[in-house]
Amino acid sequence: MKAFWASTAAANILYHDLPGSGSPVVFIHGLGCASSCDYLGMVFGTVFTGRRAILVDLLGSGFSERPVEFSCSVDAHAHSVAELVQYVCPSSICIFGNSMGGAVAIALATILGPRVEKLVLSEPNLDPGGGPFSRKIAAIPEAEYVAYGHDRIVKAAAAEGNVVWAASMAISAAFAIHRGASSLTAGREPTWRELLYGLKIPRTILFGEHSLLDTEFDRLPRHGVSVDIVPAAGHSMALQNPAGLAAALVRALG
Repeated sequence: MKAFWASTAAANILYHDLPGSGSPVVFIHGLGCASSCDYLGMVFGTVFTGRRAILVDLLGSGFSERPVEFSCSVDAHAHSVAELVQYVCPSSICIFGNSMGGAVAIALATILGPRVEKLVLSEPNLDPGGGPFSRKIAAIPEAEYVAYGHDRIVKAAAAEGNVVWAASMAISAAFAIHRGASSLTAGREPTWRELLYGLKIPRTILFGEHSLLDTEFDRLPRHGVSVDIVPAAGHSMALQNPAGLAAALVRALG
């Protein structure tokens, strides 16, 4: 694993840089997750093997540092990752982002402009308001969430059998999770959806078979965004069907 000092956050982002050919794919994880946890098995699988992959742990998650002064907003994450990308990938890249990481990926693609060849997202946050999970967290004052809310969510997830995600969530900074959820709920202007529609690159959004949003499946292609389905998976498709996600990602990247 490697470390990169992001001056915009005054902290170290930790990441895996896995060698391979072609334009590197930058992986950005969702809320409470870590790329170092979610995507290693996928990129080492037979479907994806041979392509360079940059697995980024966002600040406050995984192995990356937890600067208390950092806002952990979607845009702040995008700017810190943009610094990293400009350092490790001086030429063109592709980007993959899941859930909150999808919103970060859209913002990152907007910052990097023509350096981004293709953008692939899995069930990203596109509109203000967040999802049920982020709304639940954002509704609690940050101090209360840090004091007891975070621990309760981790224990509940483990009890429900989501052991890997619970472990990833447990090592995430509670304040970072709350601030990320609050950013998703508040949204931005222009929205991530509007930014996505305005990008002039190939864009694909992946849906898990068990969480397919039919309205989006019809709506997105009208704006030039391709869609695909990962079978036998819901929102956490990297854990539920890593080979299926890898196959869909390879299709999207061509």
